[in-house]
Amino acid sequence: MKLNLLFVLFICFGITSAQNKKYNAKDITVSPFIDGTIIIPENSEKIPLVIIIGDSGPTDRNGNQQMMENNSLRYLSEELFENGIASFRYDKRIVKQMKSKNINEKDIRFDDFIKDAITVIEFFKKGNAFSEIIIIGHGQGSLVGMIAAQDRVDRFISIGGAGQEIDKVIVDQLEQQAPGLRANAIEAFTELRENGSTQNYSPGLASIFRPAIQPFIRSWMQYNPKAELAKLDIPVLIINGNKDLQVQISEAELLRKAKPGAQFEIIEDMNHIFKEIKGNDTENSKSYNEYKTPVIPRLVEIISTFINQ
Repeated sequence: MKLNLLFVLFICFGITSAQNKKYNAKDITVSPFIDGTIIIPENSEKIPLVIIIGDSGPTDRNGNQQMMENNSLRYLSEELFENGIASFRYDKRIVKQMKSKNINEKDIRFDDFIKDAITVIEFFKKGNAFSEIIIIGHGQGSLVGMIAAQDRVDRFISIGGAGQEIDKVIVDQLEQQAPGLRANAIEAFTELRENGSTQNYSPGLASIFRPAIQPFIRSWMQYNPKAELAKLDIPVLIINGNKDLQVQISEAELLRKAKPGAQFEIIEDMNHIFKEIKGNDTENSKSYNEYKTPVIPRLVEIISTFINQ
């Protein structure tokens, strides 16, 4: 007897009306904080489900933000569909809070994103409709995902994830882009970590250390990606692109050292949002607003093979 997974999900989870018939796309409200979209290929057996966790900022389920539309997560999800893999991608809670104007920066904590990811995992585990549950964490979502995945899912995939605590990542970026601010940033981060707040920062660092977001930054600093990844006792895939302007390959190397048995892939010509870049940094930057450009095929090939092997 054939099992129609889409029908099972209708019964178990009360999915709303179709969003995209080609991909069997359905919108789901998982909790008061989490809205997302699931797409499920037709299949006679249970198939794997990927849960995609987005990058930093008010990133929606498609990988977009205000003034930035590239559909990176949407296209990744749809390409996995073509390879027989179901996926759920969701808006970060701050997207919904911003739309309802029910948000206060000083109340946001990194742990909120972890709680949301765990809620999504448990939501789908209840239905027992899938053969496996896999986390894909992108950028900031890599750290969120590796923490939420612990003792909960079957596989973990990091794309463009940092290998250091966020304060060290920012300091390294400043060393490359604004070396004159590096020493001040180290002092401010030290004070923030030890005292819970800091006033010791230059105007050039205000976007990082303004008082309203200091509690969030401090809560993010508490987590070391290397330590969290090492806790996973499941197959792990670490991916970075050699055209990534936001996360250097050295960060992926740190994750690799923390998890020696992990599959490690550096994708030629892939940038941070999964686009193929053949030219210079100008082309790379423009790609962040090219909403019709697909994701690089090699990424889909690597992920699909990892899941289906």
